[in-house]
Amino acid sequence: MRKRVLLLSFFYPPDLSAGSFRAKALVDALCERAAGEVDIDVLTTQPNRYHSHASETLAVEEQGCVRIRRAQLPVHKSGFIDQAKAFAAFALQANRIAGEGHYDVVVATSSRLMTAVLGSWIARRQRARLYLDIRDIFVENLRELFTAPFGMPLAFIFGALERWAIGCADKVNLVTAGFLGYFQPRYPKQRFSLYSNGVDDDFLDFPVAEPVEKALGKPLHILYAGNIGDGQGLHLIIPALAQRLGARAHFCIVGGGGRLQALRGAVTNDELNNVELIPPVERERLLDMYEQADVLFLHLNDISAFRRVLPSKLFEYAATGKPVLAGVAGFAADFVRTEVTNAEVFAPCDVEGAIAAMDKLSLEPKARPEFVERFSRRRIMGAMAEDVLELVREAD
Repeated sequence: MRKRVLLLSFFYPPDLSAGSFRAKALVDALCERAAGEVDIDVLTTQPNRYHSHASETLAVEEQGCVRIRRAQLPVHKSGFIDQAKAFAAFALQANRIAGEGHYDVVVATSSRLMTAVLGSWIARRQRARLYLDIRDIFVENLRELFTAPFGMPLAFIFGALERWAIGCADKVNLVTAGFLGYFQPRYPKQRFSLYSNGVDDDFLDFPVAEPVEKALGKPLHILYAGNIGDGQGLHLIIPALAQRLGARAHFCIVGGGGRLQALRGAVTNDELNNVELIPPVERERLLDMYEQADVLFLHLNDISAFRRVLPSKLFEYAATGKPVLAGVAGFAADFVRTEVTNAEVFAPCDVEGAIAAMDKLSLEPKARPEFVERFSRRRIMGAMAEDVLELVREAD
């Protein structure tokens, strides 16, 4: 008899996010390896990752052995309260929909913990096996993102939810080895797998351009593409860096998020004409923008919890062959230094360090075929799918 798998992901294509692309790749891998063996229900939301780029799609969609059901959310932006309301709406609808059937295995891919908690709740109710894919350390971040008196109480509450969710899981995957230092001491009885983010198929044949001599006096085209929130801290580095570099560089910032207005305000107040802010774009246009860029820029805020993080954007950037300028620390900095050629690291929020690192870069695009092969999303998700299917085959 065919087994039934429920996959929970707050984001799913056509939404634009690392979690959305990861969830879709896992579903594709499961279908490829278990055709005729499983039916997969995906519970997700209508596109909502970026308020400026939301477009409603089908509420129910069937693709082979996969049925996608999308919850309608209230209009929201990037604030904590808005996000909490949006997740509550998703959780209520997902719980109701999941209750209409029975599942053998529940898979939850979660960045801000609560999708993992929701998956644990549904799995417990249905007596199903539970596979958690953890993509962030939400509890540790709370202590630094929220000042007293809110940070500690929130961390205590969500810490209890984290312990319950991890305790319910049959298997837990961590998206980066940098998370082991947090999770292993807290959950010594749990075994953790490490299936990371990777290079999407869209980037496997990315055209690495032949070096072209840059026109004398033409500014460097520096591109950042991704979320613009507290975690990235762009509002703390881009205005000052753009001011210092002046006519030497033109920054193109593509994306949206909770700190976009702060960044826009700083650019306007400082009258910076070398910073261009562009709303989120579709993947096809983004690929064109990568081709036009001289340098790809990455930055994480100067928060100790982010020393464990490995930004998914790094895999995308590295696959293009373009020079990478990364303001990161800890695990991410070590990863860039050891795995990504022609990339330079500087300390987060350090303007002078960023300029010094930029001056060390070779501006000639250089393919990174070994990196692309090693971190192919298709290969990584294939192995993760086999890990999930072990639970499926063990289920009664």
